[in-house]
Amino acid sequence: MSSGRAWLLIAPTLVILAIVIVYPVIRALVMSFQKDAGLDPATGMFVKGGSAGFSNYTHWILQQCTSASGTLVPCPPGTLGSQFWGAVGNTAFFTVVTVSIEVVIGFAMAVIMGKTFAGRALLRAAILIPWAIPTAVTAKLWYFIFAYDGIANKLLGTNILWTGDAWPARFAVIIADVWKTTPFMALLILAGLQMIPSDVYEAARVDGASAWQRFTKITLPLVKPALMVAILFRTMDALRMYDLPAILTEGNPATRTISILVVEQIRQGFNSAASLSTISFIMIFIVAFILVKFLGANAVATQENQRKGTAS
Repeated sequence: MSSGRAWLLIAPTLVILAIVIVYPVIRALVMSFQKDAGLDPATGMFVKGGSAGFSNYTHWILQQCTSASGTLVPCPPGTLGSQFWGAVGNTAFFTVVTVSIEVVIGFAMAVIMGKTFAGRALLRAAILIPWAIPTAVTAKLWYFIFAYDGIANKLLGTNILWTGDAWPARFAVIIADVWKTTPFMALLILAGLQMIPSDVYEAARVDGASAWQRFTKITLPLVKPALMVAILFRTMDALRMYDLPAILTEGNPATRTISILVVEQIRQGFNSAASLSTISFIMIFIVAFILVKFLGANAVATQENQRKGTAS
């Protein structure tokens, strides 16, 4: 096939991708350098935006707000600008903790689901139920479980304000997220486990390899592509976490993520929210680049290395 015909065939796809992906990103970037409409502190008149330079970015990163006299001052406690780094910390905390727990539990679930036993199909269906439930429904379900007079306190014999206090609210979000998304991790890891030929394990047994040696020398290296792709997908998803903490803890500042901050800022000004969206996009892009470039989350490259016998 000639290169001209190839470009002609993929041109519609490129146009659609440009419309649905490139244009919104460029539009958000342009808006992030515009001022939101509001009162001019010098004249007291309502004015439309204009160029903002980098002030929308410094508003979030340096937590600088404009005072009534027009000067830059540290954002007062309670304003959205003062909550940026707290939201970044919450997002990073939820991402690291939930993905780590989900990898361990998801791996164990995938190993169990990969074995042959009576009722395996029923077990697989039962495990996938939490993942199939919409996130908003999951959040409301766990909201009732963690209510002051809910099942959690009755079973534990405690009087904890699960959705009100800071750390109990964080743990409630983590438990609910792990319950919902671990089946997704298990499903991807199971796909990787079933790609491993059974004769490899038979050869290892003949050579006298122990169960631990088979796991560390065969299972882990060969399942690495699927495992890293699962971690990449879940990390990207966790960095965008919004509806679960927003509904479960009803806006508790201790569980406020970047996505929640963006939505709250949209109600006050689109352009400042665009700069916050751009900052979160850059953070997610950097994390994705690190996972793909340095941790081997590029499944295609890893599988190619395995075929060449260079994978560890």
